[in-house]
Amino acid sequence: MKKLLLLYFIFTIHCCFSQTEKPIKGIVLCDDSPVQGIEVVNLVTEKTAITNSEGVFLIAAKEEDMLVFISKKHYYKRLFLEKEDFKRNSLRITLTQKPEELEEVIITKAPFKSKGFYSQAAADEINLEKANRPKPIGVYDGVILNSPDFIRIGKMILAVFNKKKEDKKESHAKIEFKELTKTNFEEEFFINSLKLKPEEIALFLEYCDADPKSKTVLENSNPLLLLDFLLIKNKEFKNLK
Repeated sequence: MKKLLLLYFIFTIHCCFSQTEKPIKGIVLCDDSPVQGIEVVNLVTEKTAITNSEGVFLIAAKEEDMLVFISKKHYYKRLFLEKEDFKRNSLRITLTQKPEELEEVIITKAPFKSKGFYSQAAADEINLEKANRPKPIGVYDGVILNSPDFIRIGKMILAVFNKKKEDKKESHAKIEFKELTKTNFEEEFFINSLKLKPEEIALFLEYCDADPKSKTVLENSNPLLLLDFLLIKNKEFKNLK
């Protein structure tokens, strides 16, 4: 009976010691290089450790505990501890690095900036260089010496034409306003109703035409709107005297 109790006592002590946590050491590598800052977690006891600059960690654990190795730059890895792991001097854990995530690239439309290669100044320099370049005597190269710049001349003519067209259009608008007024009202209207002198009628119409509202009156061609406009402008015209 005493022997049986002794065996039971020894077995109990052995079981207790076998379940006692022991410090276990290891090294974490990636591509055969030590990795620093890897978090080692014992999922059973919830104890943690961090690898140092040499990739080494030390954590308390026991058989059948689960160690997890966590890193943002490496894939998750776990290790189920067995009896043989505690007999080793150090565990060797190899992690696989995750592919690098590229930052989001935002493509924006940038305004095109010309370097001015085809600017007039650059064109003049190119023409000057061509003119000073030595040419073989008696050989025609297709270049007309002292030829005028037809493109520039064409632009100048077009600008003059557009200017004349605008002047003509403006003059035409003034004539239309005067004609519209004279078509709807006789000279007696300006003299008797507006109390204008005959020599003041032309000046008064110019004064009315200078008002931007005259364009609206001209577009509508409404006699009542024209009459109201002339009465208002007549009061302003009289106040100028």
